Order: sequence, then C-alpha cells, then structure tokens
Amino acid sequence: MPKRTENVIEEPAPTTGPVFPRMLTLEQVQEILNVKSALVYSLVRSGELPAGQFGGRGVWRVRESDLAAYIEAAFAKTAERIAAGQIKDDDVTAED
Repeated sequence: MPKRTENVIEEPAPTTGPVFPRMLTLEQVQEILNVKSALVYSLVRSGELPAGQFGGRGVWRVRESDLAAYIEAAFAKTAERIAAGQIKDDDVTAED
C-alpha cells in the first residue's frame, strides 16, 4: 500500500540582508522598448530614465523598477495627449 503524504507548503527562508533590484543593461532596455540605442542613451543622458554607472566606462545599468515606471509614465502621458487632442489620427503611423 502507498504511503500517505501530507501536502506541505514550505515557506521561503527569510532573507537576512537587503534585497537588491534587478539591473538591466542599456542593450536590454533597448530590446524591451524595441527602440534604437540612440533613444535609450538620450533618455539616460536627459535623466528621463534613471540609470547608474558602475565601475569602468560604459557600464550602465537601469533598475527594472525604474524602467517599469518610465513605461507607465509614457503610457499615461500619451493618454493625456490623446485626450487633449494633441495627437491626431494621422500622427500615428505604422513602423517598418
């Protein structure tokens, strides 16, 4: 006869230190947004997309949470512009 086992749900072990955010490269940000690298660099340089430089030259990282906030803000801003009549139907074009 098979042994009966109880369904046990194991709780994850508590963390003892700080939990760090996931960090994305600028190339990963470019891929997620599906835009050219020049736009990502421009967003970082302007401060519109917060990023940090770590170590040597060219080692930039964006927190996943900052990218998510940027995306949400972009959608909200676009919705406001549409509602205000600032974006017309002929302003929206299909991409190649």
